[in-house]
Amino acid sequence: MYTEYDLRQVPISIKSSRQRAIDFLAQNGLRLDDVDYLAAIYPLDSDEMLACGGMKGNLLKCIAVSEQLRDTGMSTRLISHLINLAMQQGHRSVKVFTKPSNRDIFSSLGFHLLASAPQAILMENDLRNIESYKQYLAQQGGEGRRGVIVMNCNPFTRGHRYLIEQASRQVDHLFIIPVREDASIFCYKERKSMIEAGTADLQNVHVLEGSEYSISQFTFPTYFLKNLDDAADTHITLDLDLFATHIAPALQSSVRFVGSEPTDALTRRYNELMHKILPSKGIDIIQIERCQLEEGTIISASALRKALQRGSLQSAATMAYPSTIPYLIGHLATQALQQELDTTPKPGLVDQHDSGAHNDMDYRMMCRSIKALHPYFVQLAVEAYCDTLPSLKQLQSAGIEAEKTMLTATHGVNTHKGALFSMGLAVSAASHHYYNNNGVTPEHLQSTIQNMARQFPTPKGTHGAAVVAQHQIPGALDCAIEGYPQLFQSWLPFYQQHRNDRFVLHKLLLLIMTTLEDTNIYHRAGANGARQVKEESAALLEQFSEYGLQQMNQRFITQNLSPGGSADMLSLTVFSASVLG
Repeated sequence: MYTEYDLRQVPISIKSSRQRAIDFLAQNGLRLDDVDYLAAIYPLDSDEMLACGGMKGNLLKCIAVSEQLRDTGMSTRLISHLINLAMQQGHRSVKVFTKPSNRDIFSSLGFHLLASAPQAILMENDLRNIESYKQYLAQQGGEGRRGVIVMNCNPFTRGHRYLIEQASRQVDHLFIIPVREDASIFCYKERKSMIEAGTADLQNVHVLEGSEYSISQFTFPTYFLKNLDDAADTHITLDLDLFATHIAPALQSSVRFVGSEPTDALTRRYNELMHKILPSKGIDIIQIERCQLEEGTIISASALRKALQRGSLQSAATMAYPSTIPYLIGHLATQALQQELDTTPKPGLVDQHDSGAHNDMDYRMMCRSIKALHPYFVQLAVEAYCDTLPSLKQLQSAGIEAEKTMLTATHGVNTHKGALFSMGLAVSAASHHYYNNNGVTPEHLQSTIQNMARQFPTPKGTHGAAVVAQHQIPGALDCAIEGYPQLFQSWLPFYQQHRNDRFVLHKLLLLIMTTLEDTNIYHRAGANGARQVKEESAALLEQFSEYGLQQMNQRFITQNLSPGGSADMLSLTVFSASVLG
């Protein structure tokens, strides 16, 4: 009978198709959730939807079949199609988020119940993943009372440390389960490392591996949307039921700790349902009041992130646990590179509108490059967060690996080699100085950059080295050894003074182009071209207009001019302002 029907993908990017799916799901008591793929079954030669089902990664959802066809086997055909597609995409197991009434259908297809709520259930067709994780949990810790905290730590704050410290005093073993989902500003690897560094002195605290079975896109997708709606209670209940059924028993834990939540409505609702659900399953809930700063301000990761977005390490640091500081510095470096890239329009440089004078780069490639470099900025910051300056070997080793990763991400195109060198030095200098002085000053940032730069040998065989020798101008290493005097004497004060100007980065770039001996310009246009670029930049800075910048961009594209060194100094200036502010 299946020959009478047609199964095909629903193009949900098309408004009319998406609306038909929304209407069909609504008729069946569902809503169109976040999916990467949606399939539907139709009668031949008709667009009347008879069944549909969606998929996000290896999670099936939005499964609905017309009431009059629910006993025809159409559900099996649709679900089998989605399972096969998931397997083709390399997923070993498939999960499904569905109505409790569909349990028998999925059980007949080899699915097993993981967690249940009044309005939904979560099932999986291969239990090896969760059984393996439970075996891992069962091997942790020792004898005595055991407690658990599930936390995101985006990033790790003084508040997180306070919660852990208070909880650790009430149990023999405290297990920290970091949220594994990479849906936060700081990735899972960084967040887990921050927790480990921030709790290293607490002997009975064990930082475990996170999993997809605890506050993930599978168990609690609403958490990552911060959306308190009618679906939130169902997601929360599923997550808590999974914890009570699988996680807590594997850890032999009888208590879960949680911090009070005065600001975030969704987290507050999670806490409320936790108090309601877990005690009935034999798990005590102990709520610890939030830690506050001396002036009464509640410490929160969201407030810390806002301070970072404003480019203020000083404000963020008041809430961060000390061992978190290098991660913040690494993040500010990446943020500065992204701000330079996002500045649009720029003359001859890649931005959000065009690729400037580059025919081998575009905006997406530059974003991939920044993402590839990020872990190395964090690595440099962590390694420098100690009593002694990083050695030449440490700096070169990290730089070589970072460059390899960058070139892999860009398919061999040198997008940020200059920025990697200057930013790498600044990141290490800022982190080292912060560790030793609980802050960063311009004088010490500059002198520390100089001390590290002096370790490097003079580069040979590069375009930059050839330009330096031919035109007798300072190269990248020379500028670093001098401590970037223009940055501290001119560019940084200009940026700090005009920071509220929405064109501040455009104007700062022009100021840098006016004063910097940019080896990229010398390489492409020679001394006369470099002099002309400086004159044009000075004139446009004096009579600034966005239109004038657009016109300069067109001229630079025609003349094949790209002030790449100036772009590097723009991001370095922004970073310096962030760690000093």
